[in-house]
Amino acid sequence: MNARLLIAVPVLALPLLAGCRSTPNSPTSGLNAQERVDDARRDLSRIPPPSKNLYMSVNSLSEWQNPSLTVQQKMISLHVLMPDANPSDLGKGTMLRPEAARRQVLNIDPANLAEALNAIPQEAWPYGRVVAIEEAHDAPASAQPELRRTIEKAVDVLQTIGVVADEWNNDKPVGVR
Repeated sequence: MNARLLIAVPVLALPLLAGCRSTPNSPTSGLNAQERVDDARRDLSRIPPPSKNLYMSVNSLSEWQNPSLTVQQKMISLHVLMPDANPSDLGKGTMLRPEAARRQVLNIDPANLAEALNAIPQEAWPYGRVVAIEEAHDAPASAQPELRRTIEKAVDVLQTIGVVADEWNNDKPVGVR
């Protein structure tokens, strides 16, 4: 009986080990960078264009409902308010269905910005194809030039995939690019 158990344990562990990979196994992993950007542009075109009357009236990033980006020296924090799965207004925003539970922050490599935005569900874009973008508040003064270059690269990617960048600074809107 012990011999059967010793044979069964390694056999059962094989599927667990087979699931561990060092590289992501996604449909886009075989594509080059330009093909991934083209895919993102095509998929994001299904989201309606930005509605200025909706997002221009937002006065604070805490009220912002579309995806937003906080650019740091070597990464971008992507803030997403996931859509509420419950369509009912009953209990919305209360302790049973807090908005904060639907907020997610993902740290991504700037090279993967197009893919990350493409992965966000369409319902998480209530203002249309626009993101708020700001630089990190806690960056040292010596990092400012590199931070601005990273922001400019991110804005270039956003323009390439057809997403409007609404720039913010110190929780105040600066302007749209």
